[in-house]
Amino acid sequence: MTNYPFIPHPTWKELSPDEMRRRSAEFFDAINQRRTVREFSDRPVPEDVIENALRAAGTAPSGANLQPWHFSVVTNADIKQQIRVAAEVEEKEFYEHRASPEWLAALEPLGTDSNKPFLETAPCLIAVFLQKYGRLPDGRKVKHYYPVESTGLASGILITALHVAGLVCLTHTPSPMKFLNNILDRPVSDRPFLLLVAGYPADNATVPDISRKELDAFVSFHD
Repeated sequence: MTNYPFIPHPTWKELSPDEMRRRSAEFFDAINQRRTVREFSDRPVPEDVIENALRAAGTAPSGANLQPWHFSVVTNADIKQQIRVAAEVEEKEFYEHRASPEWLAALEPLGTDSNKPFLETAPCLIAVFLQKYGRLPDGRKVKHYYPVESTGLASGILITALHVAGLVCLTHTPSPMKFLNNILDRPVSDRPFLLLVAGYPADNATVPDISRKELDAFVSFHD
């Protein structure tokens, strides 16, 4: 393994408290507008916008800096159709047999079911895989540490980057998702983590009229 040299932080710059407040408030105002969308336009999105969002995802912290993730970007219509067909098989099994009554009751207000047309309509699908191990340049196997947590952090940054760029997305997690390995030709050591649907909302897109918890409902301060 490489022993990294340590250098002074090349980009950090201290901000005044007022600037920190302004930036944090502006970021909250922007991200608070993020909504999960299930009705997509088929309008293509700029390729470089997706690439920049993926670059942002790649900056996420990871266990031992091993970056245990892979992102498969799908814009091909035939592949999207294959993914929809396979996902709907699992979703039908979920809604009819796997899901508990409590789980179905929790989903009912959102109006979801096993039909997933957005997997074909949306211009871009991003399949996120976590990698339990990787390979060194000499071919040796190296274990990845905290791959679930690391890939989750990268996925959160990706969702945020897409939103900031003006796109909408949907986190889709049919279970199991091993069909993604077959369709996208990923090795068995790559574990499907998330299928992110990204694009523009349809002209008639609607979202549930729901709210988020207030800060004091999910945060405790220990002064």
